[in-house]
Amino acid sequence: MASEGRKGDIFQDQEVVMENGEVYRNPTELKMSQIVLPCHANHRGELSVGQLLKWMDSTACLSAERHAGCSCVTASVDDIHFEHTIGVGKVVTIIAKVNRAFTSSMEVGILVTCEDLYTNKHWKVCQAFATFVARRTEAGKVQLKQVVPVTQLEQMEYSLAAERRRMRLIHAEIITDLLSSSTAQLGECQEHQDAVPADRTRVESVELVLPPHANHQVSTFGGQIMAWMENVATISASRLCNAHPTLRTIDMFHFRGPSHIGDRLVLKAIVNNSFKHSMEVGVCAEAYQGDEPQRHINSAFMTFEVLDSERRPQTLPRIRPEPVDGERRHQEAIARKKIRLDRKYIISCKQHEVPLSVPWDQSNQMYLSYNNVSALKLMEAKSNWILSSEKNKVRLYTLEENQMLCFKVEMNVSVPAEQTFQLLSDLRRRKEWDLHYEECEVITHADDDDTLYRIATPSVCKGGKGQDFILLASRRRPCDNSDPYLIALRSVTLPTHPPTPDHCRGEVLCAGFTIWEESTSVTKITYYNQATPGVLPYISTDIVGLSSTYYNTFFACSCFLENNKDNMASVSSPDPSSSTSSP
Repeated sequence: MASEGRKGDIFQDQEVVMENGEVYRNPTELKMSQIVLPCHANHRGELSVGQLLKWMDSTACLSAERHAGCSCVTASVDDIHFEHTIGVGKVVTIIAKVNRAFTSSMEVGILVTCEDLYTNKHWKVCQAFATFVARRTEAGKVQLKQVVPVTQLEQMEYSLAAERRRMRLIHAEIITDLLSSSTAQLGECQEHQDAVPADRTRVESVELVLPPHANHQVSTFGGQIMAWMENVATISASRLCNAHPTLRTIDMFHFRGPSHIGDRLVLKAIVNNSFKHSMEVGVCAEAYQGDEPQRHINSAFMTFEVLDSERRPQTLPRIRPEPVDGERRHQEAIARKKIRLDRKYIISCKQHEVPLSVPWDQSNQMYLSYNNVSALKLMEAKSNWILSSEKNKVRLYTLEENQMLCFKVEMNVSVPAEQTFQLLSDLRRRKEWDLHYEECEVITHADDDDTLYRIATPSVCKGGKGQDFILLASRRRPCDNSDPYLIALRSVTLPTHPPTPDHCRGEVLCAGFTIWEESTSVTKITYYNQATPGVLPYISTDIVGLSSTYYNTFFACSCFLENNKDNMASVSSPDPSSSTSSP
């Protein structure tokens, strides 16, 4: 899984000078630099991805242990996309640092770059997020200390780490549901002339875990297991195309259990499906000692391409799956490809590359929700807001960045944070305090955290058409005391709700509320909006000081919250039975 609604280097940040005059450096940051030697390379003279995975895992583990103060093990690794290959003689630099710690687990961000010593050019190879778990000590389970973000970038990664963690916890369940629904619609496998039997791509290999394969905790090095898995997957891919494939992506995977010195590791791989320019290889690792049954250690899905001399993807042979299980894997590979494309489309692109309104359906709900929340968290983490004006303790800030105008409205209310969150979560009640909300109806209640609404707003000019918006509202409660309550809003499109002649269809790229508990009775509310053309007319006169519309609106919001803070019936979440229609 990539980070989140954006793409870029996760370690480029402004310099922060400490009180003692020294430039700040994250205390968990570790850097490894390696020159690629022939012993690290494959037959094409390129760095083996398995070797790179070993270096990445080692660097990330040391960063995790620096923070934890005890030994740590790799629990999972999010999706990895390899943007470039690395040749012999190049220098690989791996930077790892802990983004956030939870109870006994922590997220470590990893950035891999490459350097050409002769031209002094640098480029990004890949970015990854790994989860490490602190091992029990003699005193019992470890309680990790919290990460304290200092720079703006650290604050962004800290905030996004909570959302990524949420994705990991529900990932397996949602992927299973998506695969079940997708494969049910795909039908039978199509026969292709000259298709390669899948059995020809089957690979099985056994490795004996020796002391050199173990880490400093005498367990099999997670990076070593990943390297062995990459090796058998590459052999499998090669058998399909009779060429030398290039690994492009590895889907998120989890280590299901430990492995130790003396284990026999059985590694199995097979091509599940091939598409025009790519193929998916499934690979698993199982361990055993003596006569004991095999233990499942890990499974992964890797996507390969075959590149020609000009680095362009070549057309691949089709695969003929084996009956029953092979056909199931064949169909699931199609579903996973769709999931990967949705994920890349929604999450991996820069914000200005993503259309404002992305089609919503059950298959991409998880990623749209993630993007929705992440975009709001990124806006909240920005530090260069400028106070435009203040009236009646309502503060209006603006921010111009990348030719985009953002604004935020901030105020304090004497209402508990939980009550405030519940009252603001139901957009149907916004009509009670916001004159811009003429109509608001629930389209569908997707789950406990996501609801789709249709909003209608009045025209800003006399005789003109009003606007309507199809909004995804994503709610989040705090992960811990360092998080706010959050209500994120963004536009989506639904086939069941096309534009109508009565309204102009408006779009919202990123908007929503953060709700911070200042005390048990005082809450700070901040409303954010990345002003799109459909939103700008409603706020422009306030920004230039010609109107007080937004001050009046948020003063009315304050009164609404105060008047309803003791009314428990008013804080119920949207009821799925109240949906007017379903996409």
